[in-house]
Amino acid sequence: MFNLSGKTALITGGGRGLGLEMAKALAEAGAAVAINGRNREKLEAVRQQLAEDDIALDIAPGDVAADAAQIVDAAVAATGQLDILIHAVGERDRRGTDAMDPASFAALINADLTAAYTMAKAALPYLRRSVSGRLIFVTSIAAFAARPGDPAYTAAKGGLDALTRSLAVELGSDTLTVNAIAPGWFATETNAALAADPALQAFVDVRIPLKRWGRPEEIAPAAVFLASPAASFVNGITLTVDGGMTVQM
Repeated sequence: MFNLSGKTALITGGGRGLGLEMAKALAEAGAAVAINGRNREKLEAVRQQLAEDDIALDIAPGDVAADAAQIVDAAVAATGQLDILIHAVGERDRRGTDAMDPASFAALINADLTAAYTMAKAALPYLRRSVSGRLIFVTSIAAFAARPGDPAYTAAKGGLDALTRSLAVELGSDTLTVNAIAPGWFATETNAALAADPALQAFVDVRIPLKRWGRPEEIAPAAVFLASPAASFVNGITLTVDGGMTVQM
C-alpha cells in the first residue's frame, strides 16, 4: 500500500533539507520524482550526487512565486505526468511586529502562502487527471503554536493550514486528496547551529517529550504515507511530526 511505482511527483524546495528527504523517500518508494529550487546548478549537483547512490531524480528549477506554470511544465516534461505535488519550499523572517514593516510582512505571506496557492493551481489540471492525485503542503507547528517575534511566518503557516482544509473540501474527490505535514524542530542544515546549542537543548528537554530534535529523514515516512494508496481516504488533515512538542503542556 506504500508502493509508488508508476507515480510521478514534484517536490518544491526539494534540493535540500526536509524537501530533499521527502524526494529521496518517494523515489525509493518507486515514484518518478522532480525536485524544484531556484538554483539550477545546485539542483543538478544534488541530482548527480544521488545518482551515485542509485536514486534517480529529475530537476524543475524556478521561483515558485513567479514561475509556477513553468516549474510544473518542466516536471511533467521530465516525468510524463504529475500525480503528486509536495509543496515544501518556504521562507522565514524572524522580526517582531515593532521591527517588521507591512511590505516585509506581505512579502513573507506571498512567499509562504500565496506561492503555495499558485503552485497548487498550476498543478491542478494534472492532479485532477491522475487516478490518485495528491496535493500535500508542508506547513509548520507554527500554524497552531506561536512564539514571540515571528508574526509573518506564523500567519503564513496558519493560512496554509487553513488553505489545506479549504482545498480538501473544494477539490477532494475519490481521485484527489489535499493534506498537509506540519514539522516540528528538525536538525536540518539550516538549523544545525541551533541544534548544537547546549543552552537550547535544555529547552528541548522540557518542551519535546522525546527530548531531541527530529532527524531530517524522519519527515519522509509522513510524505510517503500521504502520497500513497494507504492514504486514499485521508483528506483535509494536517499530519504533525514534532516528537510530541505541540501536545505537551
